[in-house]
Amino acid sequence: MAGEEEGSRMALIARFQVDGAEPISVAGIDGDWVQMLKFSKTFTSGIVGTATTLFTAAGTEEGSRSYVATERVEGRTDDGQEGAVTIQHGGLESDPGTWFGHIVPKTGTGDFSGWSGSARIVHDEDGAYFDIRLD
Repeated sequence: MAGEEEGSRMALIARFQVDGAEPISVAGIDGDWVQMLKFSKTFTSGIVGTATTLFTAAGTEEGSRSYVATERVEGRTDDGQEGAVTIQHGGLESDPGTWFGHIVPKTGTGDFSGWSGSARIVHDEDGAYFDIRLD
């Protein structure tokens, strides 16, 4: 497994960029209190591949919104393992302490079929990345 051992957990930093965001309409949901978007992403290191994300945001004021996203990541790790896995993540923009992320159990395929653990989004001077901790 690509990454760094941390106790009995494997750590993997998976950097990505958002390539596009497409608004999604939901029948019966009106107003600006909630938004749904479909993101497409490219993973550039740690995992090289792509992702499709269904993103739901609540609130209208920048910095005070919250979100929940379900994301299907497909790709290859630095050590050549290939597969796909579903991650669910979210939190309050204003409070990084609330940010969460989990690999959804039993959603992995190929070499990712046994993956479980956490997958939080983190930001640094180089941009956004998933901090994945496999059990």
